[in-house]
Amino acid sequence: MIIGGGGHGLATAYYLAANHGMTRVAVIERGYIGSGNVGRNTTLVRSNYQMGGNTAFFEHSLKLWEGLSHTLNYNIMLSQRGQIVLAHGPSQLDVLARKGNTMLLNGIDAELLDRGEVMRRLPYLDYSPDCRFPIFGGLLQRRAGTVRHDAVAWGYARGASELGVDIIENCEVTGFVMQEGKVGGVETTLGRILAPRTGISVAGHSSRVAAMAGLKLPVESHLLQAFVTESIKPFVDHVISFGAELFYISQSDKGGLVFGGHIDGFNNYTQRGQFPKAQTVAECAVALIPSISRLRLLRHWAGIQDMTPDGSPFIGRTPVPGLYLNGGWCYQGFKATPAAGWCFAHTIAHDDEHPLVRHLSLDRFERGHAYDEYGLGPWTYKQ
Repeated sequence: MIIGGGGHGLATAYYLAANHGMTRVAVIERGYIGSGNVGRNTTLVRSNYQMGGNTAFFEHSLKLWEGLSHTLNYNIMLSQRGQIVLAHGPSQLDVLARKGNTMLLNGIDAELLDRGEVMRRLPYLDYSPDCRFPIFGGLLQRRAGTVRHDAVAWGYARGASELGVDIIENCEVTGFVMQEGKVGGVETTLGRILAPRTGISVAGHSSRVAAMAGLKLPVESHLLQAFVTESIKPFVDHVISFGAELFYISQSDKGGLVFGGHIDGFNNYTQRGQFPKAQTVAECAVALIPSISRLRLLRHWAGIQDMTPDGSPFIGRTPVPGLYLNGGWCYQGFKATPAAGWCFAHTIAHDDEHPLVRHLSLDRFERGHAYDEYGLGPWTYKQ
């Protein structure tokens, strides 16, 4: 049984059936399929990570993305337009050069761009002498891009259903059934469901669901807002990450500019963002691309993020036999969807972590093995 009918939960159910022949699987979703974070993100997929375990994991995820439309026989609208991470100082460019070299050594595409090359590819950025954040260069991953998020949810849901998986919507978990110290199923608003193995995959609500089984996770839940402007003619033909602040922007197929920034910074479950962060993100957008200053925001939304102390997730077994956890993804959940489902399905099927995610076990803080990718990121340098 999988608790959570989002991208990770549906992908896990699909790969349990497709890779491991386990078709007696139920996906329990308290709302409707895709109502959580899989439908509340900025659709970015990439594998430009620097730490060893993350490099291999996210490259595996990107390779799965590249073949997913064929695998599911469902168009997920993958657009590999490339991502450019900008550098706003010499030290930041050095960090990007090191990251690019790490990627190349692991067989991942990466190109370091100087200022002139960034100007040629992104002529609409602010390069004026008095600009707020001067641009020194950037790092390009050509295979990065975007995916249609709701297509991912429905593609995995249809694929899993065709393989025999039961998807039960409007069914909220209210407790766990304990049998001789093991999890033997769940209590739900539709009744008791028994299963020898249960996986938690409920982005934003991991700590609340795990608490029903007596687990206290090192996780806080925060809001992460995203925004869409009115539609304009195409001109942002890459995904751009702003090195001076955690800000990212791309243009959708409908013409709207899609962008986001940092979490709101306090615990919240409302899925409604707050104005101060909207103001900060708008300031970043205009500082980077002054020509969009008069655009109107069409809408914005918030996803609930499981934030861990080191910014890395958990995939693996829990101290409670029969219970498995996939959560704590912070900013990285959507791009990890295929690989997370792949590895979580392996963990549940074999009662053992997949080699790609052994470094993301739940007990790593107890062992003193925090895994902080963000401590190596280019945004550690502030202009």
